Amino acid sequence: MKKQLGLIIEPQDLAAVMGDPELLIVDICSPQNWVRNHVHGAVHVSPAELVSGVPPATGKLPGVERLQAMLGRIGYTPQKHIVVYDDEGGGWAGRFIWTLDVIGHKHYSYLNGGLHAWYKEQHAVDAEVIEVEPTHVEITLDSSVIAELDTVKAALGNANIKIWDARSAEEYAGAKSSSARAGHIPGAVNLDWLDTMDHARNFRLLPLEILQQKLSKLGINPGNEIITHCQTHHRSGLTYLAAKALGYKVRAYHGSWGEWGNLYDTPIEMLA
Repeated sequence: MKKQLGLIIEPQDLAAVMGDPELLIVDICSPQNWVRNHVHGAVHVSPAELVSGVPPATGKLPGVERLQAMLGRIGYTPQKHIVVYDDEGGGWAGRFIWTLDVIGHKHYSYLNGGLHAWYKEQHAVDAEVIEVEPTHVEITLDSSVIAELDTVKAALGNANIKIWDARSAEEYAGAKSSSARAGHIPGAVNLDWLDTMDHARNFRLLPLEILQQKLSKLGINPGNEIITHCQTHHRSGLTYLAAKALGYKVRAYHGSWGEWGNLYDTPIEMLA
C-alpha cells in the first residue's frame, strides 16, 4: 500500500486509502447491519465462520479446510492489507485479527469504533454487495498464538504468565455461568471486555495508557505474557487485540470457559 496503516486506525485513516488495490476491508457485523449498511467495498464474514460451533467449546478455531474456504470466498491473498471492523466494539474484529495471526498474516488493521464510528463520522456507507473473484488459499497454522487446555494448565502458578478473563464480574465470581461449572481459572484476573471500550467515543478502544493503568491495577505489567479468554473467545477477541496494541506477547485460549467450565477435572476458583 502507498500509505502504511498501523494496528489501530481511525475512520479518516481508512477513508484516505479507499480504493487501494492492495486493501481488503472485512465486515464482521450482524447480518442485519451488513444488509442495511456497510463500509463501501467491504466483504462480509459471518461470525459463525470464525468458530467451530462444536459443543461444549463452540468457540474453538474451525478446521483448516473451513478457514481456507472462508478466506478464498472473500478474495484473500497474503499480499493484501486487511482492515477489519464490526458493529459491537471490537470482539469479532479482534477474533478475526487473532485468526490472521494464526495463519501467519501480519498486514492488518482494526477500524477503531467499527461501523458505529464510521457511520457517525459521516463516511460513506451503502448496501451494495460487490462481486469478489475467489482465490485459492492454502494456510498453515501458527500455534504460538493459540493457548490450548494444556497450555493454560501449564501456566498456572507461573508468575510471568497472566490469565486475563474478559467475562463479566458475575461470571468470574461464579454467580453466573453458561457452563456446567461456574467460577474462574485459578489466578486469573478479571477485566470485562466492556470495560476496555470508550462508550462515549462510539465504542472505540480506550486510550492505551488508560488500558495499561487498568491492567497494572490487576497485576499485569509490561514484560508479562498474557493468555486471554472468555466463554467462547469472542469477547476475548477484543482483549487479545488490546494486549497486542499494548505490546504484550499474548495468546488466546480458544477453548475458553466453554471448555474449562464443562470439564470436571479442571481447577476452579470462586469468589466468596
